[in-house]
Amino acid sequence: MAVRAVRGATQLDEDVREHMLDRVAEMVTDVMSANGLDVDDFISVIFTATSDLHSEFPAYAARQLGFGEVPLICARELEIEGSMPRVVRMMAHVETDLPKSDITHVYLHGAAALRRDLTRVRAVPDDE
Repeated sequence: MAVRAVRGATQLDEDVREHMLDRVAEMVTDVMSANGLDVDDFISVIFTATSDLHSEFPAYAARQLGFGEVPLICARELEIEGSMPRVVRMMAHVETDLPKSDITHVYLHGAAALRRDLTRVRAVPDDE
């Protein structure tokens, strides 16, 4: 069993607590299904949020999904001029038998435009 990092990102339409929880839960569960992961496969998760999001901790959505024993942390994303607003990102460290080249990173809603350079991405823009 190897340790791998898997990325995810989602963009919110507005900074509303329930919307934050729904979008982050969607991102986490999509990462899990795209990579055949269970909660027990997660070692730790780092969530970042842009500075225009403050309605809830993104990690709380993962706690509601059963991540009670997984170390989670939230941080602020860098404020770079012209960067996409209302984005929550995650980097999860997981135990998996998947080779690095088979890890699927998940980018949802507006965030689907962020990482077109990755070879294995599940990108789901809002228009789908």
